[in-house]
Amino acid sequence: MGFTIGDVAEQTGLSMHTLRYYENEGIVPNVKRNEGGTRIYEQKDIEWLEFVCCLRNTGMTIAELKGFVGLVLQGHETIDERMRMLDRQMERIQTQIDQLTVYRTMVDKKMGWYRNYVAKHQA
Repeated sequence: MGFTIGDVAEQTGLSMHTLRYYENEGIVPNVKRNEGGTRIYEQKDIEWLEFVCCLRNTGMTIAELKGFVGLVLQGHETIDERMRMLDRQMERIQTQIDQLTVYRTMVDKKMGWYRNYVAKHQA
């Protein structure tokens, strides 16, 4: 059983426009179509889109994604290069985590100040 573009949009949170764009750009390759030309996504396509969302949400550019997909389509001989790309992505993610930790500490500090202020002035 396949999924329509509407089903996939609902499951992934991506708009139908974005799904079409990703297909047109080759980021989601080999999406099947029925006799009427309607896109029919398989579970593997949805799983791939979830991975694409992960990469995009952590800063991978469309150009980098296209390069990654190109490597995937070339087969197993490109695994080392794909791993290097994902290592760079992991470094990016760690940098984001580090920065978010700093921001969280700053917000927590301000919340502590407000709690102290309220406690002193409500007594």
